[in-house]
Amino acid sequence: MSFTLRMGLPKMECLWKELLSKHESGALKGPDKPLFKKMVKTFRLLAVDPRHNSLQTHEISELSRRYGEKVWQSYLENNTPAAGRIFWVYGPGKNEITIIGLEPHPEDAKRQAYSRVRLSQLPPL
Repeated sequence: MSFTLRMGLPKMECLWKELLSKHESGALKGPDKPLFKKMVKTFRLLAVDPRHNSLQTHEISELSRRYGEKVWQSYLENNTPAAGRIFWVYGPGKNEITIIGLEPHPEDAKRQAYSRVRLSQLPPL
Protein backbone atom coordinates (compact mmCIF):
# COMPACT_ATOMS: atom_id res chain seq x y z
CA MET A 1 0.00 0.00 0.00
CA SER A 2 1.32 3.44 -0.82
CA PHE A 3 0.44 6.67 0.95
CA THR A 4 -0.14 10.21 -0.22
CA LEU A 5 1.89 12.66 1.84
CA ARG A 6 0.42 15.95 2.99
CA MET A 7 2.01 18.77 4.94
CA GLY A 8 0.64 20.01 8.25
CA LEU A 9 -0.58 23.58 8.59
CA PRO A 10 0.91 26.11 8.69
CA LYS A 11 4.55 25.35 9.56
CA MET A 12 5.27 22.26 7.47
CA GLU A 13 3.32 23.43 4.44
CA CYS A 14 5.20 26.76 4.42
CA LEU A 15 8.59 25.08 4.83
CA TRP A 16 7.94 22.54 2.08
CA LYS A 17 6.55 25.12 -0.38
CA GLU A 18 9.55 27.38 0.22
CA LEU A 19 12.09 24.57 -0.30
CA LEU A 20 10.27 23.24 -3.35
CA SER A 21 10.06 26.71 -4.89
CA LYS A 22 13.78 27.30 -4.36
CA HIS A 23 14.58 23.88 -5.84
CA GLU A 24 12.45 24.49 -8.94
CA SER A 25 14.00 27.92 -9.51
CA GLY A 26 17.57 26.70 -8.94
CA ALA A 27 17.98 28.92 -5.87
CA LEU A 28 18.36 26.09 -3.35
CA LYS A 29 21.65 26.76 -1.54
CA GLY A 30 23.42 26.49 1.80
CA PRO A 31 21.83 24.30 4.48
CA ASP A 32 18.54 24.19 2.56
CA LYS A 33 20.05 22.01 -0.17
CA PRO A 34 20.96 18.96 1.97
CA LEU A 35 17.75 19.40 4.01
CA PHE A 36 15.64 19.25 0.85
CA LYS A 37 17.51 16.17 -0.38
CA LYS A 38 17.02 14.37 2.96
CA MET A 39 13.35 15.30 3.06
CA VAL A 40 12.74 14.00 -0.47
CA LYS A 41 14.46 10.70 0.31
CA THR A 42 12.59 10.29 3.60
CA PHE A 43 9.24 11.20 2.04
CA ARG A 44 9.74 8.63 -0.74
CA LEU A 45 10.45 5.89 1.79
CA LEU A 46 7.57 6.98 4.01
CA ALA A 47 5.08 7.02 1.13
CA VAL A 48 5.95 3.45 0.16
CA ASP A 49 6.49 1.91 3.62
CA PRO A 50 6.24 3.93 6.85
CA ARG A 51 7.91 0.99 8.64
CA HIS A 52 10.98 0.92 6.36
CA ASN A 53 14.01 -0.11 8.44
CA SER A 54 16.06 2.98 7.69
CA LEU A 55 13.26 5.26 8.96
CA GLN A 56 13.32 3.67 12.43
CA THR A 57 9.67 4.69 12.82
CA HIS A 58 8.19 4.58 16.30
CA GLU A 59 5.37 6.20 18.21
CA ILE A 60 6.14 9.06 20.60
CA SER A 61 3.63 8.57 23.43
CA GLU A 62 4.12 12.03 24.91
CA LEU A 63 3.31 13.68 21.58
CA SER A 64 0.40 11.30 20.95
CA ARG A 65 -1.19 12.31 24.26
CA ARG A 66 -0.66 16.00 23.50
CA TYR A 67 -1.87 15.81 19.87
CA GLY A 68 -4.86 13.54 20.52
CA GLU A 69 -3.87 10.79 18.09
CA LYS A 70 -0.84 8.61 17.45
CA VAL A 71 2.19 10.67 16.49
CA TRP A 72 5.04 8.81 14.84
CA GLN A 73 8.68 9.80 14.61
CA SER A 74 10.92 8.76 11.71
CA TYR A 75 14.56 9.44 11.03
CA LEU A 76 15.44 12.18 8.57
CA GLU A 77 19.09 11.49 9.29
CA ASN A 78 21.14 9.50 11.77
CA ASN A 79 24.57 9.51 13.41
CA THR A 80 24.90 13.28 13.32
CA PRO A 81 24.63 15.78 16.20
CA ALA A 82 20.98 16.77 16.71
CA ALA A 83 19.92 14.44 13.89
CA GLY A 84 16.71 15.55 12.20
CA ARG A 85 13.45 13.77 12.89
CA ILE A 86 10.10 14.09 11.21
CA PHE A 87 6.87 13.71 13.11
CA TRP A 88 3.76 12.51 11.35
CA VAL A 89 0.28 11.06 11.71
CA TYR A 90 -1.96 8.89 9.57
CA GLY A 91 -4.71 10.89 7.87
CA PRO A 92 -6.75 12.95 7.57
CA GLY A 93 -7.94 10.86 4.63
CA LYS A 94 -7.59 7.18 3.85
CA ASN A 95 -4.07 6.19 2.73
CA GLU A 96 -2.71 9.61 3.71
CA ILE A 97 0.16 10.60 5.97
CA THR A 98 0.52 14.15 7.21
CA ILE A 99 3.94 15.49 8.16
CA ILE A 100 3.32 17.63 11.25
CA GLY A 101 6.84 18.41 12.41
CA LEU A 102 10.52 18.55 11.56
CA GLU A 103 12.89 18.99 14.47
CA PRO A 104 16.34 18.03 15.68
CA HIS A 105 16.17 14.91 17.82
CA PRO A 106 15.00 15.87 21.31
CA GLU A 107 17.97 14.60 23.30
CA ASP A 108 16.86 14.52 26.89
CA ALA A 109 13.50 12.99 27.74
CA LYS A 110 14.18 13.62 31.43
CA ARG A 111 13.88 17.35 30.81
CA GLN A 112 10.63 16.98 28.88
CA ALA A 113 12.34 17.45 25.53
CA TYR A 114 9.25 16.41 23.55
CA SER A 115 7.23 19.18 25.21
CA ARG A 116 9.32 21.65 23.17
CA VAL A 117 8.49 20.01 19.81
CA ARG A 118 6.13 22.19 17.76
CA LEU A 119 3.57 20.35 15.69
CA SER A 120 1.47 21.58 12.78
CA GLN A 121 -2.25 20.93 12.46
CA LEU A 122 -3.86 18.50 10.04
CA PRO A 123 -5.06 20.02 6.78
CA PRO A 124 -8.79 19.80 6.05
CA LEU A 125 -10.03 16.86 3.99
